[in-house]
Order: sequence, then structure tokens, then C-alpha cells
Amino acid sequence: MKNILITGGSGFIGSNFIHYLLSTEKSNLIINLDKLTYAGNPDNLTYIEEYYPNNYKFIHGDICNKKLVSSIFSEFHPEIVINFAAESHVDRSIIGPSDFIQTNIVGTFNLLEVSRKYWHDRKDVLFHHVSTDEVYGSLEETGYFYEDTPYDPRSPYSASKASADHLVMAYFHTYGLPVTISNCSNNYGPFQFPEKLIPLMISNMLEGKSLPIYGKGDNIRDWLFVEDHCVGIWEIINKGKRGETYNIGGENEICNIDIVDILCEKMADLQGENKDFYKKLVIYVKDRPGHDWRYAINMDKIKNELNFQPSVNFEQGITRTIQWYLDNPNWMENIKSGEYRKWIDKNYGDR
Repeated sequence: MKNILITGGSGFIGSNFIHYLLSTEKSNLIINLDKLTYAGNPDNLTYIEEYYPNNYKFIHGDICNKKLVSSIFSEFHPEIVINFAAESHVDRSIIGPSDFIQTNIVGTFNLLEVSRKYWHDRKDVLFHHVSTDEVYGSLEETGYFYEDTPYDPRSPYSASKASADHLVMAYFHTYGLPVTISNCSNNYGPFQFPEKLIPLMISNMLEGKSLPIYGKGDNIRDWLFVEDHCVGIWEIINKGKRGETYNIGGENEICNIDIVDILCEKMADLQGENKDFYKKLVIYVKDRPGHDWRYAINMDKIKNELNFQPSVNFEQGITRTIQWYLDNPNWMENIKSGEYRKWIDKNYGDR
């Protein structure tokens, strides 16, 4: 049995990872440290709290609070730290970058410092840092991001994640802290906060609202189903070489307008509407400042070294994603109405 500290476990990817881990590795104790900012949602883990009471512990708090993080290490003695905690939306980073600097850089530094001081020179422990392909910058029509691609971040968000990546690797080289890093492509799936492209489009379709597309809609992303991402992270933790970075992608390069077209057609099919029923809602809006044109990940390293391959193609993943949102209207309604924030304020507002 291992004690695993997961930061940001109430967010989109973190909560999916907790679901995955407890469904496959029931003997572990998971300590979820989450500040419950706007995208951290306790509803994501209601099932976990109910069915795994002896394997799951939630702690409300900030990774920037060094005293709190230290107390968690003293009480629970984690052997693995998995850092999902991050401000992650590019648009928000453009409007207000300070939160991104604080959480993504200072918060990661605090976790590294406490891990280093608590673990001393142990080699049977691991700090795994979850990062993004956005640290590599933007691609033209050809080429891929490799693990040794020079960093070239273009937004406050990606710059803050790049800084955190460098800190993690510095702690490996300077202090010998056992670390691994994963840089992933665009995730999609259940529990994703409706500010990102796919859940925003689904939500707007269901409400008959316009479907806004930046610029011409020709920006290209590689799409990774969140469950595959979780599997890839666990493979790295168990089999990856310490001090190494691994790219995790979905090998699904699709431009934004095609994503929206696919969503419109899938939603129409599932709702029994004409295939063009939702497409009339599409509008084009002013492009995002510094909008990277294309991301594409090369996964040769994780395939060859860890034998990892995504198992969910985009056709399967997007169908499962849409169906999940259709099957869980209360989850979306709680977010849109602000009810989940009221619950958080009631239960944690005085802390």
C-alpha cells in the first residue's frame, strides 16, 4: 500500500485520475489537496467519497501554503506526489496572469521544497509533475513536439508551466529528488469545466446559444481522452526513468472548426435532430492574442520505453464525452447556477 498525495484532485484531470486509480489500485490511500478554486468541484468525487471512505482523504487547502503541505507530509507520509494543481485556462491567464504565477510556479516550488526536506535522500519515492505541450510553443504545418524540443511558451499560462517544469528538473539535477514529468496534449472527457472548447460547445448547444469560434477556426490541436492520459501517467510513475520527461498525446490532430462540426453532428444524432440543427449556431469571433496555431505530439518515447498507446480513438471518446454530459445534467446545472460554489463557501469559506 502506498500513500499518494494528489494536488488539484478535484479538478478535471485530477478527479479523473482518482477515479481511475481507485478503480484499479484499491489498496492505495489517496490524499487529495485542493484549494477548490472556480474549477475545483467536489461533485467530481462524490462517488469516491461514498464508496472508498478508507482509501480517500480530502484536504481543503492551497499548495502555496508551505505549513499545510508540511503538515500533510508529517501526518500521512506520502511516498508519491502527483502535482495536478494548476491554473490552466489560457484566456484567464491573459486577463489575470498573477494567479498563474502564484499557483503554477510558487505552488510547485513549495511542493518540491517540502518533498525534498521530508524525503531527504530516499530513492523509493517520486514527485510526478503534470504539464502541458503548450510549453513547446507553436508548430507550423509539419513537425512534432519531442521531449527535447526547446521550450518556447507564448502565453502567461504556458510560461508559468514551463517555469514549473524547469524547477522540477532543477530539483532532480541539484538535489537528486526523484522526479518525472509528463507533457500532455489537449484533454477532453467527463468533469471538464465548461470554459474549455468541447464542454463549452456541448453546454451552448443544449441551451441553444451561439457556438463561438476564434479566428477562422483553423487552429489545430492533438486531442487526448482523459482516461488515456490517466493510464499514461500511472505507467510513467510505475515504469518511467527518474529525471525524464514523457510526452502523452492522443494522436488525433483536428482543427477547432472540425471539432465543432463533429460535436454538432454527434449531438444532433444523439438528440434525434437534423445534422445541421446545431451548425447554424456557429459564429466566428476575434482571435485570441498570441493564439498558437498548431500543437502535435510525438509519442515514440513513451511507446518504446513504457509500451503505452492510447486506447480510445476520437470517435469513441467524443461520443462517450457527449453522452456523459447528457447523462449528468445536474453536474452542469450546479456549475452554471453557482450552486456548487455556494456549497463550497458554506463548508470551506471560513478556512
